[in-house]
Amino acid sequence: ISDQKPLGCWSVKHGQILTCPVVCNFETHEYIAVHDDKVLRIWKNEDINLDKAFKATLSADVYRIHSLPGGGPVVLFRGGGVRTLDVLLEAPQQEIENVISDEVIRWSGAFMEGQQPILIFTTEKDGDFFVYVQKPKLSSLHKYKLEQQESSKPLCFTAHLTNQTVTLLCLYSNDSVYQVLIPLQQDREEEEEEDEEILSKSLLLNFSVPGTVLKGTSLVVLDKDHVAVLGGLAVPGKEPRECLSIWNTKFQTLQTSKELPLGTSGQLWCYEEKFFLIHGKVLTVIMYKCETSSLAAAVGKLKDSQTPDVSSFVNWNTLEEEEHMVSFQSQECVALKAESKMNLRSRRSTVAEVQPETLSVGQLLLNLKDASTYVLETELRQLMSKAPTPDLQATIGCVVTALTDRCKRNPKYYPQNFLLEIVETRDLSYSLCPDLMAVALEKKDMHLLQICLERFPDIPEEITYACLKAFLSISEAHLQSIDVNLDSVICYIDVEFDNKDVKTEIVENGFSAKMDQDMCDTKIPKETQSRSDGESCPVGLQKAALLNAVLHSAYTETFLLPHLKNLPAQQAVLFLRYLYYLYVKCSEKVNTTLPGTRSPTINQIMDWMCLLLDAHFTVMVMLPEAKELLSNLHKFVRAQVRFYSELNKIEGSLRELQRLNHLRESQTYSIEVLEII
Repeated sequence: ISDQKPLGCWSVKHGQILTCPVVCNFETHEYIAVHDDKVLRIWKNEDINLDKAFKATLSADVYRIHSLPGGGPVVLFRGGGVRTLDVLLEAPQQEIENVISDEVIRWSGAFMEGQQPILIFTTEKDGDFFVYVQKPKLSSLHKYKLEQQESSKPLCFTAHLTNQTVTLLCLYSNDSVYQVLIPLQQDREEEEEEDEEILSKSLLLNFSVPGTVLKGTSLVVLDKDHVAVLGGLAVPGKEPRECLSIWNTKFQTLQTSKELPLGTSGQLWCYEEKFFLIHGKVLTVIMYKCETSSLAAAVGKLKDSQTPDVSSFVNWNTLEEEEHMVSFQSQECVALKAESKMNLRSRRSTVAEVQPETLSVGQLLLNLKDASTYVLETELRQLMSKAPTPDLQATIGCVVTALTDRCKRNPKYYPQNFLLEIVETRDLSYSLCPDLMAVALEKKDMHLLQICLERFPDIPEEITYACLKAFLSISEAHLQSIDVNLDSVICYIDVEFDNKDVKTEIVENGFSAKMDQDMCDTKIPKETQSRSDGESCPVGLQKAALLNAVLHSAYTETFLLPHLKNLPAQQAVLFLRYLYYLYVKCSEKVNTTLPGTRSPTINQIMDWMCLLLDAHFTVMVMLPEAKELLSNLHKFVRAQVRFYSELNKIEGSLRELQRLNHLRESQTYSIEVLEII
């Protein structure tokens, strides 16, 4: 999310519509979607085409799918029927009962009680609201009627399960939150014959603040003492302003709020201690952590740490316009003291719990701003050597940020060994230290860039391209003096130090030039065979290792292709020669796998070849030095296609041979003749 890197994208056919939110099955790591109300789709992350994914047409319209960790997905139909996904897939066309009559579902939620999934949903009919509680595995259903509220109605619902009691929170149009307690009843046969029970509600929270009224549109529960509300802040005589606010339900107080000037969609999600909301055209994510509520924190009397610009309850830096943090102070990680009862952390401002008698991470880094190099690195090493804590990784990110800040302020300062040690021994990511690779590119630290490319899972495509361009442009002579990890190339490239020529090992089961010529009925000029047949590597050992690191870096084609088009033509040709060389080397192996640690896979090589050809095909066709390379690449691919086509012809015979081998007794000697037609 922090680097806006799409990890997967799927779309339905033209005319089809996704009719309920897509969920993930935690048990099978599959995605589940419904389009056109009745068509169920299930697919995995590696699947590309949604149209080829598993499909099941159901007999009734689906309202929502809820996925429960440990309980599997539960499907709620518009008629009120509920099925677990396993039961539904056994007979997709099974009849689904209509539980509700002339009622419309307004909200639904799901929980786990022990090993039993529980689904709760609310409905509306003629101004009356009803609550249903179902246990699908036990075929249990209870219906309740919500007590009416004069001159107001529910706008949204949320719920949580505690001690076999469902607590339903209802946000009403009179700017209040009401609480409804629903005990999970034991199933009785006579339950169905009883009239529906009326649920009474109690006022939990009123949003009226002197001079303003909060018109809530979405409500989520943070813990037993805190709720978050997204809505419009109405001030007499002014237009309502949208804001996100956090309230203490125990002491009936507003803890903090933040205006959202760019507007929202009116929806607020909360998942794994993170807020998700649409602010303008951007998905904003805010991390938070709840602790036990106290009166001091509720009324704002809690002593804050030495960070005067930060609320004692929440840090809102995620929503600030100055997201790139111009000043040094805003670049540091702000830490609140341990007494703070709830901390919200953005991806660039990390909140760490520390003991009251110790300095916060942010304050420590501020104190070290002007310290000597020796003192700075000594203190930072001590900070990283502390016992592991939940925020240790974020602390390491702050340490790297402090080092890169000093590098930018002092061009002569560059702790290469210290940075290498941190990246190699700590589990970091690009988003935790976004300036590190930019500084390494400026310093032309190829070894650090190589390690980052191999270890960081979230590198933006712009940085990946910058690394590729730097690797291709640096001279082979300069690379000889640089320490580079050669594990990915040392097993399939041999270097003769006498003449500096790069040669490859001799392997069997490969495609020779002679075989390629025979299959294509063409002749490759003798003078170009050593350069383009893959018999010699077009780059040196160090450069090959650096390029392999780029091949391993994750990317999204849509975002990488525009950058690749800016790659100079000569560098593009050189890179394509190296990819072609790797392609030939992979094809020489029976299992199409290169030896060595972190060597490129055949899929990575082919994907990058396609990307490079898409970006530079017109230019390469015009370049004389590239025409022969493209021709040889075409011949080699055509030879492989023919070879695999021949293998496909005898696939049936090979399968039959394998079957006979299984049937043969191990102690019996025999001679068999199999005729392959």
